[in-house]
Amino acid sequence: MRLVQFHCHGDEGSVRVGVEHSDGLGVVDLTAFDPSMPSTMRGLLELGDKGLECAQRALSSGQCVVQQSDIRLLSPVLSPDKVVCVGLNYRDHCLEQNAPIPKEPIIFSKFPSAITGPYDDITLPSDSKEVDWEVELAFVIGRRGKHIKEEDALSYVAGFTVANDVSARDWQLNRNGKQWLLGKTFDSFCPLGPALVTTAAVTDPHSLGIRCLVNRERVQNSNTDQMIFKTEALVAWVSKFVTLTPGDVFLTGTPPGVGVFRKPPKFLKKGDVVECQIDQLGSIINRVV
Repeated sequence: MRLVQFHCHGDEGSVRVGVEHSDGLGVVDLTAFDPSMPSTMRGLLELGDKGLECAQRALSSGQCVVQQSDIRLLSPVLSPDKVVCVGLNYRDHCLEQNAPIPKEPIIFSKFPSAITGPYDDITLPSDSKEVDWEVELAFVIGRRGKHIKEEDALSYVAGFTVANDVSARDWQLNRNGKQWLLGKTFDSFCPLGPALVTTAAVTDPHSLGIRCLVNRERVQNSNTDQMIFKTEALVAWVSKFVTLTPGDVFLTGTPPGVGVFRKPPKFLKKGDVVECQIDQLGSIINRVV
């Protein structure tokens, strides 16, 4: 299934959760189908199997369909407890910068307020001149867990989506003691979407084409088979330190082709359009303002 969050045009103050039809022409409004269902993705995931079973029934019913033209898609998850990010997690990205292959996952974070929708604008900060793109496979936690075993980890994942780990390289690499957080977490620096594709609907999350285009020029082109630490390893590793809860978002690293390592370096500017694509998951398109 492809689960989404959306606004209806004219009712922008109301978040709703739905299921996309495979033809892409409509979305089943889950709350309209069953008023007992929550109106947010996080609430739906907190119901566990009950929520996903209701979503499947709603999709099969053919009822309560709203047209894509009548809605605006939001990020599949809003206000998660955590946005967990992984650095240097693609072999080809390590080679790009002559960095050693990490022996343990390199973990950092974005604040949840950085999250924005799949077609919303990326806002350039006034005090950064080096804003960069990073297409990433993201996944969302579906149930609560701590000290999760790697062999059980995928059962804690609700599904996968597309992310852009937008990064202010001057802040990330040269300022604030070279801590990464501030350079990664400006408002709008975490576009997500367009849908949360449930784990069962993804053939193999670690064998997907992954690409980024800036103004229609392909700047990143790789495959998730280049990931050093796969989804299961990341869930197990992070859950050693913190309790994972439904709605938590993981960004799993980026392939080569980012602007900072180009010769000369290239960064985003006002008017640029960034498109991040992952096979089976879809694409997000964000204008830079």
